[in-house]
Amino acid sequence: MPRKPPPTDLSQRILLAALDEADRVGWPALRLSRVAAGLDIPLSEIYRHYRDADAMAEAWLAVADRAMLAPTELGFARLAPADRVQQAMLHWLDALAPYRRVTGEILLGKLYPGHPHHVAALVFRLSRTVQWLREAALLDAPPPRRQLEEIGLTALFVATVTLWARDESDGQATTRRVLGRCLVEAGHMLGRLTSICSARARGTKTQQAG
Repeated sequence: MPRKPPPTDLSQRILLAALDEADRVGWPALRLSRVAAGLDIPLSEIYRHYRDADAMAEAWLAVADRAMLAPTELGFARLAPADRVQQAMLHWLDALAPYRRVTGEILLGKLYPGHPHHVAALVFRLSRTVQWLREAALLDAPPPRRQLEEIGLTALFVATVTLWARDESDGQATTRRVLGRCLVEAGHMLGRLTSICSARARGTKTQQAG
């Protein structure tokens, strides 16, 4: 996927320079001093925009969030829920595709056992992203379906990103195919689980009324 011309905004230039450097040496080996030297700016200028490399990682993932939440094409609301979810998730992934390998290293780094604060932050970020995914896909089901959707979308999101990060097929076609199939299967399963939960809830209310 072709990369966009470098932006004129310094914070964006710093971010893309860091990603380019990480593309060469790997995210764990990224040194911000080399990024500053490459941009011919003092290291303090990077600190003014980003407190550390993790802040850069968050800024990069936020690019995907904005892409997922961008205005949709006409007729999007009339699509089936599974299709809306698929489009929203692909927008998120496609925004990160120019640095797919680096993105995988960023996410893997956040799971490093020696950085529990990063793990906690990743859990909160995942929860927040899933909530925005529901909004982007126009999902507005009431409980208990909503809770089931959130659990299912979280598992699906993690599995999809994990596959995508190591998917070497053209345009990550394998990820797209697997995601579509999983959404169809998840829709059938969610319908059955919702029926079971609703039936149990009705049964509980009937017992309480009796």
